[in-house]
Amino acid sequence: MRQFITLMALFLGGWSSLVAAADKTLEIGYMPIIPISQAFIVLEGDTLENAGVSDPKLFQFQNGPAIVQALLAGQLDVAYLGIGPAMVARAKGADIKVVASNIVEQISMVALGSLSPYFDNGDAKTAFARFMADKGRKAVISTFPRGSVPETVLQYWLQNQLGMSRDEIKQNIDIIYQGAAQVQQALMTEAVDGAAILEPVVSIIRDRKSDAKVVASGSGMFPNQPGAVLVVRESLINEHPELVKALVKAHIAATDQLRNDPEKSLKSVGKYVGGGRLPEKIVLNALKNSHNQFQADPNAIINGTRIMHDFQASQGTLKVKVDLEALFDIRFYNDLVKE
Repeated sequence: MRQFITLMALFLGGWSSLVAAADKTLEIGYMPIIPISQAFIVLEGDTLENAGVSDPKLFQFQNGPAIVQALLAGQLDVAYLGIGPAMVARAKGADIKVVASNIVEQISMVALGSLSPYFDNGDAKTAFARFMADKGRKAVISTFPRGSVPETVLQYWLQNQLGMSRDEIKQNIDIIYQGAAQVQQALMTEAVDGAAILEPVVSIIRDRKSDAKVVASGSGMFPNQPGAVLVVRESLINEHPELVKALVKAHIAATDQLRNDPEKSLKSVGKYVGGGRLPEKIVLNALKNSHNQFQADPNAIINGTRIMHDFQASQGTLKVKVDLEALFDIRFYNDLVKE
């Protein structure tokens, strides 16, 4: 008997048989990364089956903007993606609601041996300029596509934390935009000098590249940065509210497990992250590195989302103002906490 049978039995009761008769099909989009580990625990449990979803259709993506395109095309009932792409999707007309948070302060700036010494010695603000003066070329930094959380956090760090002007950034840094697998490959082959990226890539690179260092992370890059979130279609909320409630309740339980017992989460997370091919020690290390950042409460990221919204608008990556009150649906989380 798997881990969520008891959890769901507490509140589904006779309703589950009614939904089971409807045999609801769900399309779920996700990325194979640590920040959405709750999704993997839920998928490996009995939550969906108990809620009448016998055969969910899973779609894997390499970055958030790709999930946005799927949402805009009418695909996906449920998606785990960054709050930045979620805002973009909502601004472009996708009928989605953030019903839970996954993680906060998830991004790290990893520098390889060509670049990391410039952060070890001297002012971090001038690290890239000193690199260019010595090497005769710009530092090449990889991250996710524009509008994604990693790209937004990178720009926020450069401009607001290091105090670099946009001209200074252009003069000293080449930023390239890639998916998770491509960022990892670029770091492994040293085609780039560093990356603003998330787990498990951080743990993989630090394990395989002895000269790789995390030169900034978490609040040092963007204090209280919101990260990955769980979004669902408004139509799913209206037609199957108990299914959404089941998802959020299981999400809360999974978050508690990730924070308090990473070892118990290892098998479920390891099946999906990195295509299921990563050594257990890498996955476990990534989970342990992230355990304090896992956060299910959507209320906790609303203010950070507002700050990110305004920053993205100033960068031109968010071209339409987003009604943040319409983006969030915190009822499910709040009701479950009261229960």
